[in-house]
Amino acid sequence: MIQVYTGNGKGKTTAAIGQAIRALGQGFKVLIIQFMKGEEYGEIRVLKNLPNIEVRQFGRPTFVKKGKPEEADIRLARAGLKFAEDKIKEGSVDMLILDELNVAIDYGLLSLTNVLPILQRAPKDMEIVITGRYAPDELMAIADLVSEIKEIKHPLRKGVVNRPGIDY
Repeated sequence: MIQVYTGNGKGKTTAAIGQAIRALGQGFKVLIIQFMKGEEYGEIRVLKNLPNIEVRQFGRPTFVKKGKPEEADIRLARAGLKFAEDKIKEGSVDMLILDELNVAIDYGLLSLTNVLPILQRAPKDMEIVITGRYAPDELMAIADLVSEIKEIKHPLRKGVVNRPGIDY
């Protein structure tokens, strides 16, 4: 099945990592591909020490400007999509998490017309989890589960900066 976690609230990646932990507990092999991320966040430090899970990042440790991606950002996103496509063809993982895929599409790093056929070719027994704001309608239409995480209140609005262990 395909799961999508989208919306403007905090917790989409966290929800996907929760799914990964649950899958690991059932003996699944999990692959997390992170688009547009190139820093070692707190969860990455822990996950890389667990068996049966691999985390691959396809991004730089800088923010991508919407509407003005640099060639390096596009190249990395395409490499991430190719890596995902290869893993889907191999059928070598039970759960594939495509973290921030929605944003990579929205920012023009990847084309939805290239992404959808890859997802539709996935083995029926592979769980695919997709995160990021701005999930395209076409992607939500083929998904089996869509959760929208809505921001009601956030400490950033009060000037609180990102906190280690909480926000990264």
